[in-house]
Amino acid sequence: MVLLKKNWTSTLGVLGLCTALAMPVYAVENEAKPETHHHDYGISGFIDHGELTKTLLQLEAKSKGTVQVEVAGQSFNGLDIYTARVGTGDKVLLIQSEIHGNEKTGTVAVLNLLKSLSNNSKQTKELLEEVTIVFMPMMNPDASEADKRRNSMTWSDVVDAYPQLSGASPSWNYFDSGVSQSYDYAANPGFDVNRDFNPDLDYVPEAEDFPGASNQPGWFITPESQTSRDVYKSLQDEFGNVDVFVDLHHQGMYYVDGTSDPVTLSLSAQFVPDPSSPEGADYAEYADTYDYDFSRQLNLLAYNELQSYGDSKFTNVSLYSQGLDLPGTALGSYALNGSGTVLFEVRGQTQMMGQKEKGQLSKSVERGLSAIIEGVADGSVAELDPEDYEDIPLTAYRPTN
Repeated sequence: MVLLKKNWTSTLGVLGLCTALAMPVYAVENEAKPETHHHDYGISGFIDHGELTKTLLQLEAKSKGTVQVEVAGQSFNGLDIYTARVGTGDKVLLIQSEIHGNEKTGTVAVLNLLKSLSNNSKQTKELLEEVTIVFMPMMNPDASEADKRRNSMTWSDVVDAYPQLSGASPSWNYFDSGVSQSYDYAANPGFDVNRDFNPDLDYVPEAEDFPGASNQPGWFITPESQTSRDVYKSLQDEFGNVDVFVDLHHQGMYYVDGTSDPVTLSLSAQFVPDPSSPEGADYAEYADTYDYDFSRQLNLLAYNELQSYGDSKFTNVSLYSQGLDLPGTALGSYALNGSGTVLFEVRGQTQMMGQKEKGQLSKSVERGLSAIIEGVADGSVAELDPEDYEDIPLTAYRPTN
């Protein structure tokens, strides 16, 4: 079945979007970071948890069964973590947003996509016969409500839940001192949830695996990462595989390598070394499921779509840092388990941009996501040469003079 790409894409709505860290999301957490200007703008243009709940339930009610909303789990503070499911096809996509609570634009883009996918047009119905899409629009609601990066769980809470860790050092991704992005973690400690994933989806925390490190697996000690894992495993049980996993993040202010052009967003397909290579020997057991070529093709779908708009705000797309070894991220763990993976890193931070730029960035995310969904649905993703991914320009921290 051939789907008309531009017609479906043009039905997407637009809301606000924005940005995150002064260094890459996956940079070492204790690395010195350049000064950024926070709270120049409020976050009122974004979606809070109450608004998310209301919007999802309204979409479900109006969709005549197309959108199915469920509570997949709760945050540490007891806020519901939702999934919104559309489609009945056997090609499965899991799209996750706001695992860092100050990276809010993906949530807006997801809600816009859900509105478009629930329009019950003939074309949309045909598309949804090919794919099943599960959105997790706000993975870390505690952090979202506080506009911070980390969750609200303490190390004492972890030890209460896992007594076997009573003698272990706190995990490396736990912050309980200092100020990060104008947030006082001494008074409000918490974990970077996106380092709490493990390629072994049945992993049980063991004291000898702590404190761990950036290039080592996580532990599934936070309720937020557990919820994502449980959704992923349930889809594996239902379909045999989760074909695509997309994670929506933000980064700092970057430039297209070799230019002075600010990056609209960075993409990436690579979070662990190839398990069949010497560099990836630690992951050899996943060699049969890891599919880097498919991940590269998925990233090309988004890149090519945004490039198709010519010289505009949408064309400044580059590759996020390559050569990464981050099995503790959702992207790394799910890639090893057989999913094609795509990272979206929108520039900036929620407090740094005005409404106009939020809208421009949001539209970029929506168009990239819609291209991935459609390319998987109609099979055109298989026609792309994975090696073309290597021609996408890299992201640079400083502009070229």
